[in-house]
Amino acid sequence: MANQGSGRRPKYQRIAADLRAAIKAGEYGPGDRVPGENELMAAYDVARMTARQALGVLQSEGITEARKGAGVFVRSFRPLRRRGIQRLAAETWGSGRSIWSTDIEDRVLVVDRVEVGERAAPVGVAEVLGLERNAAVCVRSRRFVLDGKPVQLSVSYLPAELVAGSAITREDSGPGGTYARLAELGHKPVRFREKIRTRMPSADEAELLSLSSGTPVVHICRTAFADGGRAVEVSDMTLDSASYVLEYEFDA
Repeated sequence: MANQGSGRRPKYQRIAADLRAAIKAGEYGPGDRVPGENELMAAYDVARMTARQALGVLQSEGITEARKGAGVFVRSFRPLRRRGIQRLAAETWGSGRSIWSTDIEDRVLVVDRVEVGERAAPVGVAEVLGLERNAAVCVRSRRFVLDGKPVQLSVSYLPAELVAGSAITREDSGPGGTYARLAELGHKPVRFREKIRTRMPSADEAELLSLSSGTPVVHICRTAFADGGRAVEVSDMTLDSASYVLEYEFDA
């Protein structure tokens, strides 16, 4: 029955399934070149477009990556385990550690693009933060690069009057980051809400994250709440879906 179902699938999907199984079985390891278009055309007696589509499926899944002039290779990048609950624990940022410390282990994380400034709050952000229309917000935009691979774009919005004169308005917000500084200002985050969805990236996002064609992104919008229920930060994060495993662990 499974074979019949497999036979009804388009040829490019069957070829992609074979390649995926071979990679999973270890026939092609990280960094190895997989059969190219010409080899797949000969092996499966298919047109070039069919072979190209099959290779494209694996690239869109983040399993392989194309190297110009060299071919298609099994991706060697190890997915980042984003521990959604542990990373936001007060004991992490409250002790001066980055919230990324629970995710990256001994890997190299670089923030290679940082922009901090003040501007009028977008309508949706102003609503969440309980601000008047066009109220000023401090905006922190960053790109995170792990092991040389861009993995996340992040834009955070905080009420300008709340963080004026603090390290939050500088590129380096100091040990523990934004949440530690909010705590020092008397607005310690005590609750977080994250909304997660997937979508296709914009052209700018695809370029900044160095995404292969057809690779979706994960969009996470996080709101931090201080005691009393006041929203003190809205953070929009765009993640390369092929670079992440989203992990949540909690008691029943």
